[in-house]
Amino acid sequence: MYAIVQACGRQYQLEAGRFVDIDLVSAEPGQEFVFEQVLMIVNGKDSQVGEPYVSGAKVTGKVLAHGRDTKIIVYHMKPKKGTRKKQGHRQGYTRILVNSISVGDKVVAEAKEDHKPVKREPKAESKAGSKGKVKQPSKATAKAEPKSAAKSETKAEPKAKAVKKAKPEEK
Repeated sequence: MYAIVQACGRQYQLEAGRFVDIDLVSAEPGQEFVFEQVLMIVNGKDSQVGEPYVSGAKVTGKVLAHGRDTKIIVYHMKPKKGTRKKQGHRQGYTRILVNSISVGDKVVAEAKEDHKPVKREPKAESKAGSKGKVKQPSKATAKAEPKSAAKSETKAEPKAKAVKKAKPEEK
């Protein structure tokens, strides 16, 4: 059971009990968020297609958190002119947990209450949290022999000296 909704100029496939990341919206974490532009509801063989929207259908969810995506680099360069411009950009997003899908007053799909979503830590914060931790050295399973013992066992023999050939005497 899923619904296809339109939000922030994009279309999303939503299922009850799962979360979705959409463009940043002005809602506080913990508030309810309603998707009213439902394009299609699929329930096995019983599907409803809107013209353009399904009348009376809505998808409700709860705002979990706001965050920022990974950084992308925008680099402009004009060859032979010495012009270069480098910019970074991090897109903001809002994470929403889908609670229910309903048509009119009838709830078609609802999330289980015992299901708790896994919270993803942004990459920038996870790096900062690991700075304070000290890595413990890993224990080696096999120990190497001391160098002096290894040298005493294997000694190379000296190379044979080259013998000079005598030049024939001229008479």
